[in-house]
Amino acid sequence: MLNFDFDLVVRSFPLLLMGAGITVQITALSVGFGLLIGMFVGISRLSLVWPVKALAAVYVDFIRGTPLLVQIFLIYFALPLVVGQRIDPFIAAITACSINSGAYVAEIFRAGIQSIDKGQMEAGRSLGMTWAQTMRYIILPQAFKRIIPPLGNEFIAMLKDSSLVSVIGFEELTRRGQLIIARTYGSFEIWLTVAFIYLVMTFTISRLVDYLERRYKTDDKH
Repeated sequence: MLNFDFDLVVRSFPLLLMGAGITVQITALSVGFGLLIGMFVGISRLSLVWPVKALAAVYVDFIRGTPLLVQIFLIYFALPLVVGQRIDPFIAAITACSINSGAYVAEIFRAGIQSIDKGQMEAGRSLGMTWAQTMRYIILPQAFKRIIPPLGNEFIAMLKDSSLVSVIGFEELTRRGQLIIARTYGSFEIWLTVAFIYLVMTFTISRLVDYLERRYKTDDKH
């Protein structure tokens, strides 16, 4: 019969919380950079300039068509062979996750922009605004309100997928769990605790996204 070691959980919890903090840091930075990449690529996907549109499509298709784990390996193991210099695990983790997130955010932005009535762009241009000004001041603010739910889902997905950076030795939540298990052999207790921490983080983010969505809907009514 399996005996649950509560004392092990209590002793390990501070270390796991530190790992959870690093996980949140990786996720926030990756999705933050991913937002910048995704907005640029998403707009490029709608460009009338064919080479720009094609390059954006190739980027999105390649990243979405390959596993994040392979992308992490490419950045951490393969890229140093090209540049001739070792890459810090933190930099490699953020780079790979940001590039991955950017591809998914690009499609979110593209769908959000396309959901705005085309008459909005025509109205902006008729007022003497340039295409870029119309996109910045009229289209994107409306699109952003509509893409909050899928952006929240992307944040949650990246929070869970960030566990993959443990394969390059970066000590986020999952890696901390592995190290504790290697020392204590408490697989059941530690993995259950790790799962619980992930659940708390994703549940909190889900509630925050729901709140932001309701708030923007309320603002639109007023």
